[in-house]
Amino acid sequence: MLVPLPRKTRRIACIAPFAWAVAPLVARAAAEPAAPGNNPTAPLPLAYVVHAAGPAAQPVFVLGWALLTLCLFVCVAIAVLLLIALFRRRARAGGGHGSGLTIVTVGSAISILLLFGALVYMLRVLGAIATPPRPPALTIAVTAHDWWWAVRYPDDADGPAFVTANEIHIPVGEPVAIELKSADVIHAFWVPQLAGKTQTIPGQTNRQWLQADRPGIYRGQCSQYCGAQHAHMAFEVVAEPPAAFRAWLAAQRQPAQVPEASAERRGQRVFAARCAGCHALRGTDATGDAGPDLTHVGTRRLLAAGTLDNTPDDLRRWIAHAQQIKPQSLMPSIALAPRDADDLAAYLATLH
Repeated sequence: MLVPLPRKTRRIACIAPFAWAVAPLVARAAAEPAAPGNNPTAPLPLAYVVHAAGPAAQPVFVLGWALLTLCLFVCVAIAVLLLIALFRRRARAGGGHGSGLTIVTVGSAISILLLFGALVYMLRVLGAIATPPRPPALTIAVTAHDWWWAVRYPDDADGPAFVTANEIHIPVGEPVAIELKSADVIHAFWVPQLAGKTQTIPGQTNRQWLQADRPGIYRGQCSQYCGAQHAHMAFEVVAEPPAAFRAWLAAQRQPAQVPEASAERRGQRVFAARCAGCHALRGTDATGDAGPDLTHVGTRRLLAAGTLDNTPDDLRRWIAHAQQIKPQSLMPSIALAPRDADDLAAYLATLH
């Protein structure tokens, strides 16, 4: 025969699973705080938004915490009322029960006021971030692909346009316009510490602006489910002082570096034979556009849209085992002789 549990035990049993699930997350968040501006991988989703680093993100940051505070207040208020109802003495025998109309009326009025206030506040935030405080210093075109990002910088008085991938450099303290397109399906461009998300839609150009108030590396992510490797479609925004940004622009406009060592020259021949159909190297005969432009791949911190560090070992792994690392991506796993793999990795590492 089943014996009913005491009421207090039942309450504890209801709370225990929630506490068991939340406690490790709280402990981990406390043990691994996110550093502002230089944390390429956040340990928890919350770590993405605990530091706003620009005027397009700050109002959203405040709005998010305001709504969270409001939700917590409502939850606590409901819990308190529920506990009062649970623990108060039962009405005397024969006592009547009210209709509850007052509670329903007052509760509805409070709910409407809270929701209306949240709506007004949200509309004010949307208005505040709709346009940058001054005209953008630069317009960058970003095209989303399955599952990586093409980044095109325009020509100007200092040099021609060029394309890079999965890494966006911007000058600190200046608003930058981002034109967003998609080459295949719907994606979403999101840099939580700098701005809210904006969808990239095939056949349509959407716009967003970013501004970083302090130097650093800010992780971005596709935030619209787009297929098997959606989670591995990240990028980085590198905010640097204007002088360093101009130097980076000048370096990126240069053609691919000519190899000097014999191993690197052999690697260049391997690239021409096995990689040039999909990847471009400006200044060479490699003009493929199915994959990222690799003209200066040696300067990037990460590979495969944030999936791997840009190290010689990871580069060789990516070439040989791309389909194991990032299944269903366009990059095939390429079987090379050990020497060819080493030479190709050595060549790509020189592309600064």
